[in-house]
Amino acid sequence: MSINKQRYVSAQDVARRAGVSRSAVSRSFTPGASVSAETYTKVMAAAQELGYQVNDLARGLLANSSRLVGLGAMRMPVTACISTMTQRHARRRACSLRTAENRWR
Repeated sequence: MSINKQRYVSAQDVARRAGVSRSAVSRSFTPGASVSAETYTKVMAAAQELGYQVNDLARGLLANSSRLVGLGAMRMPVTACISTMTQRHARRRACSLRTAENRWR
């Protein structure tokens, strides 16, 4: 019986694979940041190969602003509409949305 542990992929791992600096990786994932098209392409290819995803919680700690929106929802027809509208608004403001469903009956 083998246990397959998933290893966390860091921005430094992406930087090594792409052959760029750690700060170039950060800039590539920051909307509006200065990064060349060539560097951006290398970083995105390396990130996809490694399965890298930005850690929004870590980014929020460093920036002292999480840009996370939490939405608790009950099982009601209006919940889907509210959730969809909240997701759209969060995306427009470059925020991440986390949802939790209450399964009360």
